[in-house]
Amino acid sequence: MSITPHDERFMAAAIRLSRWHLGRTATNPSVGCLIVRDGVIVGRAVTALSGRPHAETQALAEAGALARGATAYVTLEPCSHHGRTPPCSEALIAYGVARVVISVTDPDPRVSGRGIGMLREAGIEVDAGVLEAEGRQSLAAYLTRQTKNRPYVTLKFAVSADGMIGREGAGQVAITGPEASAQVQALRAETDAILVGIGTAIADDPLLTVRAPGLQSQSPIRIVLDPSLALPLTSKLVETAREVPVIVVASEEASLLEAEGGNTPADAAEMESRRAALEAAGVEVVHCNPYHPEVLLPALATRGISSLMVEGGAKTARLFLEAGLIDRIQLYQAPVVIGEGGIESPLDATDIPSGFAHTGTLMFGEDRLDEYERGL
Repeated sequence: MSITPHDERFMAAAIRLSRWHLGRTATNPSVGCLIVRDGVIVGRAVTALSGRPHAETQALAEAGALARGATAYVTLEPCSHHGRTPPCSEALIAYGVARVVISVTDPDPRVSGRGIGMLREAGIEVDAGVLEAEGRQSLAAYLTRQTKNRPYVTLKFAVSADGMIGREGAGQVAITGPEASAQVQALRAETDAILVGIGTAIADDPLLTVRAPGLQSQSPIRIVLDPSLALPLTSKLVETAREVPVIVVASEEASLLEAEGGNTPADAAEMESRRAALEAAGVEVVHCNPYHPEVLLPALATRGISSLMVEGGAKTARLFLEAGLIDRIQLYQAPVVIGEGGIESPLDATDIPSGFAHTGTLMFGEDRLDEYERGL
C-alpha cells in the first residue's frame, strides 16, 4: 500500500503525542502510538513515565478488540527482543492488527529491522519512513545515544543587542523577557540534564530547576563542571541537592588544575574535605576530566542521560563548540543593552559553525529565537 495523506496525518499526531513524555522515560525513548480503525483513533498512548509500559501495549489495550484489522502508527520501530516485558511486535501480532506504519527504524542492534521482520512474517503489512525527518527530530536524544554513545547536546544562550550574555560581577542578568523564559522552562522539562561551569555556578548561584506551574516535578539533573570542588555549600544547587539531583564533575587530577572562578584547594586533604562535605549535602561527585567533553559525554550516556542542555557560561559554551559536540543551538536575541562590563557572547547569528542548518525562527514577546541543528 502506498503512503497516503491520512498516513502522514496520523503519524504527525503520533509524533506530537510522543513529545508528551520527553525527558521522563529514563533510558527508553518516548514513543507515540495510535491504533486507527476505519479512519477513527481507537487507541493511543505514549511511553509511560520511567519507560514502561511501552506505547504500543498501552494503545493496544485501550483499543481492545477494535485493534483487529486496524492500522498502528508508531514513531519508532516496535521492539523485537525480550527485556523486562515481551516484545511490542508480538503484542501487535497477538491483537491482530493488519498494518503497521513506522516513522523511524530503531538503530538498536537488538531491534533494527527485526521488529519489521517479525511483523511481516506474521502477514502484517508494514510501511516505514513516514515523516521520518520529523520522527527523527522527536527521537533525537535516543538516536544520538544509540548511534554516538553520548547525549544529544543543546547549547542555549541569550544575547543582548550589544552581543553580551551577562555582566561581570553582576550575577544573573535578565536578558530575555517572561515569554522567552517560559519557553526555556519548557525545554528544561523535556531534557534529562542541564550543565553549567563552576564560574557560572558561583557568579550566578542558579537553581537550574523547572519552575513553570505544573512542570516543577520535571526538573533535569543538574551538572556542574567543577575541577577543584569549589561549589559553595551555601549555593542554591547544594541546598536543593536532595530534592533535585546535582552531579559535580571534578578533575581526576584536581590539584593540577585551576578551577574556573574558584580557589584551587591547597592539597589533597582539602580536596577530600570538600568532597565529603558536598556528598554529605546530597551532591554526587564524579571524577572525570570536566574539560574533555569527548570523555565526559559518553560517561553521562552510561548513566542513562540521553539529552543535555549546556546553559552557561561563555567558557563552557566554547568548550563544547570547539569539541564539535553541540547538536542544536538555541540562540535568543533580545533588545536589551548590557553596556560596560558585559561578557561577550561565544557566538552570534553571523558566526554559527559550519554543519548547522537554520531550522526556524520564533518570537517570544520582543525576543527572537533562532534554532540551528546538525543532521542526525
